Amino acid sequence: MRGRRILLIVGGGIAAYKSAELIRLIRKAGGEVTCVLTRSGAQFVTEMTLAALSENKVYTNLFDLKDEVEMGHIQLSRQADLVVVCPATADLLAKMSAGIADDLATTLLLATDKKVLAAPAMNVRMWQHPATLRNVARLRGDGVILLEPDEGEMACGEYGPGRLPEPPAIFAAIEQALAGSKAGAADTRLAGKHVIVTAGPTQEPIDPVRVIANRSSGKQGFAIAEALAALGARVTLVAGPVGLATPAGVDRVDVETAREMQKAVDTALPADAAVLVAAVADWRVEPNKAKLKKAGGPPDLAWSANPDILAELAASPRRPALLVGFAAETENLLAAAQEKRTRKQCDWIVANDVSGDVMGGDDNEVHLVSSAGVETFPRAAKRDIARRLADRIADELA
Repeated sequence: MRGRRILLIVGGGIAAYKSAELIRLIRKAGGEVTCVLTRSGAQFVTEMTLAALSENKVYTNLFDLKDEVEMGHIQLSRQADLVVVCPATADLLAKMSAGIADDLATTLLLATDKKVLAAPAMNVRMWQHPATLRNVARLRGDGVILLEPDEGEMACGEYGPGRLPEPPAIFAAIEQALAGSKAGAADTRLAGKHVIVTAGPTQEPIDPVRVIANRSSGKQGFAIAEALAALGARVTLVAGPVGLATPAGVDRVDVETAREMQKAVDTALPADAAVLVAAVADWRVEPNKAKLKKAGGPPDLAWSANPDILAELAASPRRPALLVGFAAETENLLAAAQEKRTRKQCDWIVANDVSGDVMGGDDNEVHLVSSAGVETFPRAAKRDIARRLADRIADELA
């Protein structure tokens, strides 16, 4: 990031205030930020705020005579290493998709020859509107890095996808985009490939307020989805209940139960590969319609087996060419992983010892078990483990 130049277009919307935190993160990492504030964006953040944080002049007007004598909008669009639109409103996305240039922001977006990254933020109904979906698809087809919005409660009181991703997630996507451009031609070995990734826990309800779950944070699965997308794959991430931001360029499907996860995986097929990282609950019960009372004593629960997503996918006529499962164990790690690979009939098993702080932590050590033997990935950050596994998957699918 150090020495890289970011041109930040701040669109209109309540989420515009988060652009200030994004500037701080970029500056802290040694990057330079030049801001373009749209007329709508100025309703939510001030020119003075952005100038103070970026320590650069803030541009607002296409027809500033002093700047335009030197064709300022052309220079702005060409001098940056990366153009970032944050927040990218429905209106901005529509204009970007159509090639409209009616203000400084949209003009420089049309004039730039640099990579563009957009972080959308809008009402859930606007995000899900067919027009927005068309615009998003066209922009991605044009090469724009368009992040998935977060899901949650919005300023308008509605709930759903459409929230601006948190600044750390946007910053990580910026670093990823810059890493590709700095190295020259991006590594796109997985371009044209579709990979399904499952991540996080599942939750099986016992009654309206209680669930059967586990301690999976989803961090390793999300990191793997991010790493695969960075290599050009189209990634469908089927996520259990976790509070993680959607990785850049990843299509996310949120589920709660094992049966919902199985259905989402089946719906996402066909795929070239599937990496089933999720810690799926083995058992479920028929949930009680009312809250079980303590006074009634320990409940008598009738247990049923949940679907075995990995084994059923292995036996499916739509089985991906590469099927990767995970084995979280607390003892006899390699023996259990090798037995699981044989029993589930998958190609690889990624085994890790979860008796320590792996579940919920940021680091991991794994063993890749395949027909060729065992390959150990020494303890490292989960993102580094993910990149190494994604590299192996790219080699396998080549």
